[in-house]
Formats: sequence, structure tokens, C-alpha cells
Amino acid sequence: MLGTHDLALFAATVFVLNATPGVDMALAVASTLRGGWRQGVAAALGIMAGCVLHTLAAAFGLAALLATSAESFTVVKLVGAAYLLYVAWGMARAGLKPAAAAEVAAPQSLWRTARQGFFTNALNPKVALFFLALLPQFIAADAPDKTLAFLFLGAWFIVQGLLFMLALIALVAPLRRAKPRPWVGRTLNLGGAGLFTALAAKLALTKP
Repeated sequence: MLGTHDLALFAATVFVLNATPGVDMALAVASTLRGGWRQGVAAALGIMAGCVLHTLAAAFGLAALLATSAESFTVVKLVGAAYLLYVAWGMARAGLKPAAAAEVAAPQSLWRTARQGFFTNALNPKVALFFLALLPQFIAADAPDKTLAFLFLGAWFIVQGLLFMLALIALVAPLRRAKPRPWVGRTLNLGGAGLFTALAAKLALTKP
């Protein structure tokens, strides 16, 4: 289809990648636990918007710049790491608030959550290189339009990834009904802050 091949294998590969814990999954789960399924969906939509950007970059050759230019890769990864630290700082502040202040705090807006999802994905050069490395393996050498094939596989990845995220959110959302004690929410925020700090350090130390 559109110059692609082995789509069943592609679907299986995408599933394994979606099920592997990482920044995107951590953000979707944390957003759901903190604000319910709407926050989780907002994070998932933002993450998929980032994947749209990576698909377009791969299709039109922009991602190749990250693969060939160490300087560009370094700049993008440091910006991405800085943004993850910013998210971690926000979660740490929420976790360190007194219980009374945490109870009256307004929930984060859906737009802000979606924006966080977008930037955590879009500013990760590893995702760009992943798209550039994975998609060509499923495009035939004699494909009539390789750009169209890139876009098709990218769209497939995004739709399948979104369905996986929505299923994950549906599984996680009921956990909020237990009405946990305030310290549980603070622990989640502080744990999330530690996780995102570790992910930022890992990204910053990644070599091109």
C-alpha cells in the first residue's frame, strides 16, 4: 500500500514501542492520576501532535539534519532536557505544597497539559531519529512516492499510538476513584518530578 510493505510487522513493532515505558507514557499516566481522564487525553493528544511534527520532519528530510549534524542534535537534546526539568520543577512544587494549599489548588488547564505533551515529544531528538530509522525499513525501494509512504506510515504510527494511549488512560483513570489521602497525591508529584529529572539527565547525556 502506497509503496510500503510488511504492515503487520510494522503494527507489531509500533505496539512494542508504545508499550515500552518512557517520557510519553510517564506523562500520560501522571496527568491521568493527577487530573483524571480528560487530563490524560489532553496529554496524549499533545504527544501525538509532537509525533505529527516528527513525521513531517522525517518525510521532508528535516530529521536527517539531526542524524548528520552533532551540533544540531546537541542543541535540540539540551532544549528537550531543559523542558523536562521545567516539567519536573512544576511537579516538585505541587508535591511540596502544604496539604491545605494542594486541596484548593485549581487543576491544570487541558491546553497546558496538551502543550506539555507536545513539547516533551517534539523536543526529544531521539524520537526524530527513531522515525528516520524505523519508517524507511517499511518503504519499498521502488515506491512511486517515498514522501507519501513516509506520511502514510507516520499517520499509522500516530493513530495506533493514540489508541494505545487512550486504552492506557482508560485503565489508569479508575485508580483516582479511590479518593486517596493528600499524601498520595504529593508522593505522585514528587515521584514524577524525580522521574522526569532522571529522564532529562538521560536525554542530556545521549550521544548523536
